[in-house]
Amino acid sequence: MTSTEPLRLTAAVRDALLDHAAVGADRAPPEEVCGVLAGARGSTDRVTDATRVDNVAAHPRTEYELDPEATMSTIDRIEATGDDVVGFYHSHPESPAEPSATDRARATWTGYLYAIVSPPETIRAYRFTGEGFDEVPVQVDSRE
Repeated sequence: MTSTEPLRLTAAVRDALLDHAAVGADRAPPEEVCGVLAGARGSTDRVTDATRVDNVAAHPRTEYELDPEATMSTIDRIEATGDDVVGFYHSHPESPAEPSATDRARATWTGYLYAIVSPPETIRAYRFTGEGFDEVPVQVDSRE
């Protein structure tokens, strides 16, 4: 199922997500990267900032786990500035930008967005319903 209201990203956030997920010669084999999305939640969510958080998963090549302490610190910082946590992102460096079985099993933030970046240029977003994911169109805003 796809929501009709898009997730709006600034061009700078899109570029930051793609840059973070880029598979370069310095990372072989590639590992999943992850972070927190900030901005404004509402009928149309808008992401104006993305903060990288270390992936502390036992198998970072095929799964992600946001560092808990860094994630809470990031959430506190976002809320202190008056912004909202819109959701989270991670990459699938060697697979499509679709929720994996592990992604489904570990999602916990009902109603929030989970963006998946698949290099070199795919970003797809999903809203976690508590039971599964509904795809949300991604729109890049030209205005910053």
